[in-house]
Amino acid sequence: MDVGAAKVIGAGLAVLPLFGVGLGLGKLFSSLVKSIARNPSTKNDLVSTSMLCFALLESIALLAFVVAMLILFTK
Repeated sequence: MDVGAAKVIGAGLAVLPLFGVGLGLGKLFSSLVKSIARNPSTKNDLVSTSMLCFALLESIALLAFVVAMLILFTK
């Protein structure tokens, strides 16, 4: 197998966690909306906690992207 082809396959596999990040973000914000609709008085607590979870999920996406770029553009 050619080295270039192996790099492209490896980078493609490295971004597979982005599928899970998308699902997680959808579940996070749908649960946030449902929770606020059920109990509006807890909005501030729920939003701050969900923003922390959002940041953690996005860090996984960034890490996957950086790994894919390192695989593609290093020797």
